[in-house]
Amino acid sequence: MYRIATPETEEDFARYYDFRWLILRKPWNYPPGSEKDEYEGVSEHRMILDGKGEIVAVGRVHLNTSEEAQVRHIAVSGDHQRKGLGQMILSALESVARQLGAERAVTNSRETSIDFFQSCGYRVEAEAPNELNQLKRSQMVKELTENNVLMLHPKWCNELQQTWSETIPISEHMGIKIYQYTGRTFETRASLNKNINIHGTMFAGSIFSLATLTGWGMIHLQLKQQGMDGDIVLGDGDIHYHKPITMQPRALCNIETLSGKFDSLRKGKKCPIKLQVDILDGDTPVAEFKGVYWVLPVTSTT
Repeated sequence: MYRIATPETEEDFARYYDFRWLILRKPWNYPPGSEKDEYEGVSEHRMILDGKGEIVAVGRVHLNTSEEAQVRHIAVSGDHQRKGLGQMILSALESVARQLGAERAVTNSRETSIDFFQSCGYRVEAEAPNELNQLKRSQMVKELTENNVLMLHPKWCNELQQTWSETIPISEHMGIKIYQYTGRTFETRASLNKNINIHGTMFAGSIFSLATLTGWGMIHLQLKQQGMDGDIVLGDGDIHYHKPITMQPRALCNIETLSGKFDSLRKGKKCPIKLQVDILDGDTPVAEFKGVYWVLPVTSTT
């Protein structure tokens, strides 16, 4: 399980900066402290924690102008690369930038990171000053709109959204929309106004429905990835609530939480899939859902 967190205490920031130095500066023989600059105090910082609370990725964003945000210092642990964490931390920073009113994001990318940023919607605009006086960099730009988040297989996502609308009416009433799909991470969002209780927070039942539908959608898209089809039903679900939702309901399912194989489905047998969905209020984790779904072979009607 991975979750986005914001460093708040002195201890949090000590761990955060130490990780940043370890990944981005130590390999080039730069001393501790070189990972910081004059923008730290006016920046928004985010980190990704694993299930043990260890930092596995970090990143930072600050405003250059009221319209432009700069993304810097994205770092992912070598042991956790190629798991979508770079996309996850970048998406969180872009979300912060949008909330601050930025209309575009810029980053000065090392040559080795250009492909990553291009895959996330950035384009090379110009050369940038070298980093550490030796690493060549390019300035990359992305226009920030609600419609340019990473959406792998948009046709599948649109079909899934339509299926929910037609066959699961509660999804329409709750305002549940697919926000992004990277192949490894699936995110949905709901309307707080359509699910608000007398306390001004989201109904617990609505949170549960958002979580179960997100897990269902993740399995549906993974089946698509493998060229398979099946009827997905929830077998068991357990949710733990920690804080109320008062702002932006979000649900995230990462592929690392899935356990189970679709092999038996190819043989015409049902298969169980376990997964976890993290519920957030903006960037704040508020609940965890663990579910067991059954994928049933599609029976012929002819």
